[in-house]
Amino acid sequence: MFQKTSFTTLIVGVFVVYVLHTCWVMYGIVYTKPCEQPKGENCIIPYLAEKPRLQLSVYTALKSNGEGGHSLILKVDDFDVHSRIERNVNVSLPKKTRNNGTLYALVFVHQAGVSPWQDTRQVHMVAQLTTFMLPKPPEVSLISGQDAPQPEQQKTTGDTPPNRPVSHWRSRLTLNIVTEDFTFDREALPSDVHRYLRVFQSGKKVVYLPLLFVDELSNRVKDLMEINSSTSELPLTVSYDTISLGKLRFWIHMQDAVYSLQQFGFTEKDADEIKGIFVDTNLYFLALTFFVAAFHLLFDFLAFKNDISFWKKKKSMVGMSSKAVLWRCFSTIVVFLYLLDQQTSLLVLIPAGIGSVIEVWKVKKAFKIQVVWNGLKPTFQFGKSDESERRTEEYDTLAMKYLSYLLYPMCIGGAVYSLIYVKYKSWYSWLINSMVNGVYAFGFLFMLPQLFVNYKLKSVAHLPWKAFMYKAFNTFIDDVFAFIITMPTSHRLACFRDDVVFLVYLYQRWLYPVDKSRVNEYGVSFDKKPKEKTHKD
Repeated sequence: MFQKTSFTTLIVGVFVVYVLHTCWVMYGIVYTKPCEQPKGENCIIPYLAEKPRLQLSVYTALKSNGEGGHSLILKVDDFDVHSRIERNVNVSLPKKTRNNGTLYALVFVHQAGVSPWQDTRQVHMVAQLTTFMLPKPPEVSLISGQDAPQPEQQKTTGDTPPNRPVSHWRSRLTLNIVTEDFTFDREALPSDVHRYLRVFQSGKKVVYLPLLFVDELSNRVKDLMEINSSTSELPLTVSYDTISLGKLRFWIHMQDAVYSLQQFGFTEKDADEIKGIFVDTNLYFLALTFFVAAFHLLFDFLAFKNDISFWKKKKSMVGMSSKAVLWRCFSTIVVFLYLLDQQTSLLVLIPAGIGSVIEVWKVKKAFKIQVVWNGLKPTFQFGKSDESERRTEEYDTLAMKYLSYLLYPMCIGGAVYSLIYVKYKSWYSWLINSMVNGVYAFGFLFMLPQLFVNYKLKSVAHLPWKAFMYKAFNTFIDDVFAFIITMPTSHRLACFRDDVVFLVYLYQRWLYPVDKSRVNEYGVSFDKKPKEKTHKD
């Protein structure tokens, strides 16, 4: 009665529902329903509509409530909420802050000429100007032993252990105020705005004070400065700009999401990877990034599913380059070790680790390796190859021979050049960086043996084309990411490099069409129809 639904169709259906649900949620965040009767009793009107004279004051204090003393570092008289402001100030650091302590910024928007501490119609926010991070290990020239030059404020004292988090200075403080003449409905007040809303009674009207917001997403790791006991003062850039109500609500949700990740154990550097997606792109690119990332996730899953399914059924390596499989395993492990050495975000590190395990499993299948345990001692047994597999192996070895004449000198030359001219924190770091640079720069050359095997056999029927096509879609999606997301130049070039190889694969598929009447390595002919049982009347 019901046709059997494939697993792929089910996953695509769930994906479509997820995208539509996310779009609906995003619309509910960006769009806020205004009060239908602006003069009604349920309406909350803006204080800024009266055009009051305001003043901006920024203080620093050792405690978030200002107790124990505070210092004024910035005052803007006749503060115009509609004008953009950027001021650079030097902040004197208390002794407790210099000794691995904290420091807070108290931001007030209040009536001009009235002290913010006595003004009943002031709004204020508290921002932490310091954060704790592990200090960056010093880099040296491995040949001469000369240290890399460091800024004065980043020179650590000798009594600080390298594995102990130290206080870092946030050199930017970004402020926003909603300047829209928006009237809220008291019965439909958004929960995310509620905690930023301060109201007072003016006759029969309820008025809300300016919505002041401190943009924590703009605090990036690259702007942090290490604090030590000899640092007396540090620069701080205070910037102000207007913000729409929809963007404010979206920013609040994103800021809460980053905070939740940090509560689950994500470090400042892990959270910084996520901040970069929101801060370095505008809202239109952000929406594009969401859809691109969603499709990337879908194709990643489908490629993973089909790849695993293909290799589970794979019994013969006829037409498959075992050297390419071995290289793919090696390069994946090298990239994983490089990301681990660079203390990369867990969002990138965990998928890379899972990918390395899968590639090791493929090598086991490709070389027919069986592990036999004699107590605690493992013994590795390799399976035998038939005549067709040996012929494929000959073509594979011939391609690798030609390739080695170009690849090895280039990798060795790059490693020697980086050893002389680039500074590293250890010999291990140099080794991993040299190998990963070879993977990024020349890794695509190891895809060529498979092209050579296809050329010699005049066939592409042995390749997992479903997985290849999903990976091809992801490769072109990576090209979009290369323009949107900040990434190393070598990784960006690697995205465009893979496009050329996939185009050659597609050309070979057109050049060597699959003969569906031929019996494949599983003993199946796609044009052969199953025998039908005769029906006896």
